[in-house]
Amino acid sequence: MPDKKPASPPLAVVIGGGPAGLMAAEAMAQAGLAVEVFDAMPSVGRKFLLAGVGGMNITHSEAYPQFVSRYAERQAEIDGLLRDFDADALRQWIHGLGIDTFVGTSGRVFPTDMKAAPLLRAWLKRLRDNDVVIHTRHRWLGWNADGSLRIAYPQGELQVKANAVVLALGGASWARLGSDGAWQPLLAERTVDISPLRPSNCGFEVEGWSALLVDKFAGAPLKNIALSVPGMAPRKGEFILTAQGVEGSLVYAWSAQLRQAIEHQGQAKLLLDLLPDKPVDKIAQALAKPRGSRSMAKHLQGQLGIDGVKAALLRELTDQATFADPQALARAIKALPITLVRTRPLDEAISSAGGVRFEGLDEGLMIRRMPGVFCAGEMLDWEAPTGGYLLTACFASGLRAGRAAADWLKSRG
Repeated sequence: MPDKKPASPPLAVVIGGGPAGLMAAEAMAQAGLAVEVFDAMPSVGRKFLLAGVGGMNITHSEAYPQFVSRYAERQAEIDGLLRDFDADALRQWIHGLGIDTFVGTSGRVFPTDMKAAPLLRAWLKRLRDNDVVIHTRHRWLGWNADGSLRIAYPQGELQVKANAVVLALGGASWARLGSDGAWQPLLAERTVDISPLRPSNCGFEVEGWSALLVDKFAGAPLKNIALSVPGMAPRKGEFILTAQGVEGSLVYAWSAQLRQAIEHQGQAKLLLDLLPDKPVDKIAQALAKPRGSRSMAKHLQGQLGIDGVKAALLRELTDQATFADPQALARAIKALPITLVRTRPLDEAISSAGGVRFEGLDEGLMIRRMPGVFCAGEMLDWEAPTGGYLLTACFASGLRAGRAAADWLKSRG
């Protein structure tokens, strides 16, 4: 009798080499599976590296109840993932790669050197040490009739028979970095429940700025201001006036509410407070002071420090009657309405909303209609503001999917 060959570890495949996919690969490799990662781009982690340009904001240090509230409509689902791997666990995981972290003045958490590349290099080394095989320039095309994966690569097409698959293909922003949303029809034809992908953390357009405003101030930042949407408390920060409308961190913080208002009502109102630290009555008193021969522009600058792009936007968005009435102008300075009519294109957005709905997944993020196929990362139906929340949930979902895939295979013997 010939010797019986030893059983090989079951093959687990990850499609997508971003944070969620790599975390799933690590979890499965640690569970003793043979893991292969396929990514369409020439190298993995491209969007992750871009996020690190200017400072790798990995997570946030705020208290957990506030942290988890950032996931809004999907708070309950993301809370379930973060219970296994929250911001503190993520920091400890990074420390285990030999990368120290620190908390910035805003509460955001960064690697000590502020860079993403050293973290990714250390992580890829650990994955290789755990025998994870990474294939780049290998694009997933769906499934063959026998259930094997179709993988296109420079020399042709592979048929890969996997025991479990984790899909971590990202959303549809920054397609040039790999997140192109091409997976949507492949899952839709399998009747997977998908919410349409839409821009998140994105800029917005107005019906049209005047040529004068665009020529002089497109690209100018508005600092020391506050923004709100009707009925919500304002948030302080800054944003940028663009040739088409507005963008920047403070606009991104309201992007979900603004996008939803446009979807339901055809437009959205953003309220700009040009002087958030000065009450309206004090502003009115300053404006009511005699200005003599000085122009209104000089009066605004001298009394309230409003000049440049702030003064130009105030003039753009108020009529002559308001400008001539100190009380009305004071109210406009505290709540200047900017009417937004559309989002900027999805491919420009920092992230995307929508994706595979949690209702079609089990607790391990396995597609109920497709046993053995799991989803993780931004391709899931959730969104969050910038500030480390996006990355934290991507890591947590990758870990959950990877562990669940290993457990599923184990349960099948």
